[in-house]
Amino acid sequence: MRTLVTGGGGFLGLYLVEGLVAAGHQVRVLCRGRYAALEALGVETVRGDLRDATVVSAACNGVDVVFHTAAIPGVWGPRSLYFGINVTGTQNVVAACEKQGVRRLIYTSSPSVIYDGSEHVNGTESLPYPSRWLCHYPQSKALAEQAVLAAAHSGDLRTVSLRPHLIWGPRDNHLIPRLILAARQGRLRQVGDGQNLVSVAYVENVAAAHLLAEESLRASPAISGKAYFINEPEAVNLWDWINLLLYRSGLPPVTGRISASAAWRLGAILEGAWTLLRLRGEPPMTRFVASQLAGSHYYSVSAAERDFGYRPTVSISEGLERLQPELDRLGGSLRPGK
Repeated sequence: MRTLVTGGGGFLGLYLVEGLVAAGHQVRVLCRGRYAALEALGVETVRGDLRDATVVSAACNGVDVVFHTAAIPGVWGPRSLYFGINVTGTQNVVAACEKQGVRRLIYTSSPSVIYDGSEHVNGTESLPYPSRWLCHYPQSKALAEQAVLAAAHSGDLRTVSLRPHLIWGPRDNHLIPRLILAARQGRLRQVGDGQNLVSVAYVENVAAAHLLAEESLRASPAISGKAYFINEPEAVNLWDWINLLLYRSGLPPVTGRISASAAWRLGAILEGAWTLLRLRGEPPMTRFVASQLAGSHYYSVSAAERDFGYRPTVSISEGLERLQPELDRLGGSLRPGK
């Protein structure tokens, strides 16, 4: 099978590339930078920007399936950046697939596409897209997901959207390193009463889900045009989970606290200040972050289990053991100000 992985040098993308190579498939990667790990795997690399339709179309030439994992994450930044890469970039991928005769497109989405700030308890795919958004990332990912799913009803392209929640594991360069650094710098505060439950998704399980979804699309159009939550079947208590990661990093638990309402108000004030004064960097609190840290948001994976056989193969405890060397390094090497 001839495959293209956008963002194949990223956290999830690299695991997916490794899985495809191990299965004997031909792999091409579209990415903006140079990655030693990709060179070591011997895969073909096309360097370019998703916003360049010509580059994207050329990258899709001659492939059977596209795994579209590339995106701009985060909760703060210019709207033009999020919409340019996440929306226009995805529209370019869809158009390139249709032009080049690609048969299958697997899109990496996010549960944030249906998150409106309210709690989600064992949420299912019936949850609607919200009418308001707390930041540019979820809105841009939702528009991109809608473009991917709509394409399944307009031609021969089969598509599916996967929504992994809080991806974690070895080689994470975003979520866990930021968490450990915030704890070391004394900036971490429990938001809310500490009883909120959330879904988490170990990275190798997420990569395996992408491969399972592709196999199902290849065999039948039954799941085409649908979205699926991907995470561990059981939710975790967010603050117990955070404190466990801190403990395994040799750091003390979170002791500072702020109420959910106070964090929301603070986030609104800081967002206004950052916007008005055009301050650099990211506000230390936003409304989106406040609601995510205080509320429950966990999702059922029964649809993915039923429709394409999703089963996590790496347990949370085993994942923590695989992550431990990096927790040791992060806990021992990060210092405030670095």
